[in-house]
Amino acid sequence: MWQLHQFSLCPFSRKVRLVMGEKNVAYELVEARPWTGGEELARLNHACRVPVLADPGRGIALADSQAICEYLEETVERSPLLAGSSAARAEIRRLVALFDEGFYGDVTGPLLREKMMKRIVTRQPPDSRALREAMKAAHEHLYYLDWLIDTRSWLAGPMLSLADLAAAAQLSVADYLGGIDWAGHEQTQAWYAVFKSRPSFRPLLQERMEGIHPPTHYALVDA
Repeated sequence: MWQLHQFSLCPFSRKVRLVMGEKNVAYELVEARPWTGGEELARLNHACRVPVLADPGRGIALADSQAICEYLEETVERSPLLAGSSAARAEIRRLVALFDEGFYGDVTGPLLREKMMKRIVTRQPPDSRALREAMKAAHEHLYYLDWLIDTRSWLAGPMLSLADLAAAAQLSVADYLGGIDWAGHEQTQAWYAVFKSRPSFRPLLQERMEGIHPPTHYALVDA
């Protein structure tokens, strides 16, 4: 069976979990915290980064969320997430990169640094200015999401795709950390509420990271 080495607030691990959930691929979770090191994680991925998807029985170890997602897309026929024409697939990949790089760099990454790493690793108080900047950047990204949702059935087009999963993964971590102000973003909030009700997403809503608690609305599927 597949083993997914991850930690609960890693948005890239969440993206892989959503893909595996949508494709109904069985796996077991292995908690791995890169900031503590660990021989097992280093053996599987010399960069000591998660996620890592491994099958010890077959001697397979895959690293990097996008490489893992594309591997699953190529090897599991159920529920295609990179479908359509070459142009349609290019649009999906463009949006995945926007969320994985842009949203993470502007919003999720700073929130994780200030609200998780400083709290449980370096034991420092968060930088309030950095938090304000992250929340301000979140609004800009949400405006673009609002536009996508207004003009398309799903973020990249007429079908659910990897772009939706990448966006939901980033939003879920930012929301857990209290970094999303949904006021004025009813379109994205409604899309996200629908996404939260999907079977692939529900396990994420039940998990908690020790010492870091989400806002009360986080696990509500209609909020």
